[in-house]
Amino acid sequence: MTLPPEGLWSIGELAEHAGTTVKTVRFYSEQGLLPEHARSSGGHRRYAPAALERLRLIRSLRELGLPVSEIGRVVEERAGAQAVLEDAVAGQLRTLGSRLRALRWQEAALHLVHECPPEERADRLRLVGSVGAPPSTAPVAGFWRGWLPPRMSAAARAAFLEVAVPQPPDDPTPAQVLAFARLYALVTRPCSDAEPSQPAAHEKAGARESALLYAGLAEAYELAYGDLRAGRTPYAGEALDCFVETYARVHGLRDTPDFRRGLAGQLAVDPRLDGYWELVAELTTPAGAPPEPTPGSAHDWLLAALDAQVGQAAA
Repeated sequence: MTLPPEGLWSIGELAEHAGTTVKTVRFYSEQGLLPEHARSSGGHRRYAPAALERLRLIRSLRELGLPVSEIGRVVEERAGAQAVLEDAVAGQLRTLGSRLRALRWQEAALHLVHECPPEERADRLRLVGSVGAPPSTAPVAGFWRGWLPPRMSAAARAAFLEVAVPQPPDDPTPAQVLAFARLYALVTRPCSDAEPSQPAAHEKAGARESALLYAGLAEAYELAYGDLRAGRTPYAGEALDCFVETYARVHGLRDTPDFRRGLAGQLAVDPRLDGYWELVAELTTPAGAPPEPTPGSAHDWLLAALDAQVGQAAA
């Protein structure tokens, strides 16, 4: 590497030493990233040897995808250069992670459409085209906010939403893309006036009662999950007692055989969300694994146990 007598390079010489083009050097100079050392008598840019290392740093950062604004922060900073570089790289990693997640969803959606029978292709396109990539869970959360008791406390509502709103997987299978699209269609369809929109227990639930209702149900469901994973037939036990006692407390009544009989009848006519929970199980269960229990499957198991107990008592 040689320097002219004045110890400075022209823009062409700097570009040649850096293995890049004059156009690239000029662009970074005009962006303020590569200050010139002086101008020739003819008004041409002249660069000191230190500009070569700076140019190499700029090009390395650009290769990593950092925007010019972030590169400017890195190359201009002195005392905190390492911290600025670390923040810039971390920010770029987050951006790339979001893009990759979106691309994985798009790839799985394309496989879903490509691999389905031709007669189903239009319906699949319509379903997956209605959600983003990756999809937002805001419509799902909005559905539950309309379903839950209006006087439910913010803390109890947040705890329920944490369980009820599934987070889309980062690397979905085509089947999971379809499950989320169907879930989205389910929660955004217009309500029917001919069907009840909420369980009867919500009518009794103020802030305190709704907190008791959903905390108690969560405990009962957790107890039932073990039975579901073991494939046990619904039976009267600790999980069912917790389930019934929760409804009794909300209604301000005692857990008696008559109450259990009335509760079984009421729950039988409450609106059901089986389709929702089936889609949640499909969306959240790893490929090839048995379906994980959900609040919906636990509720059905407990209701079946209650029906069986009531039926045995009547016989």
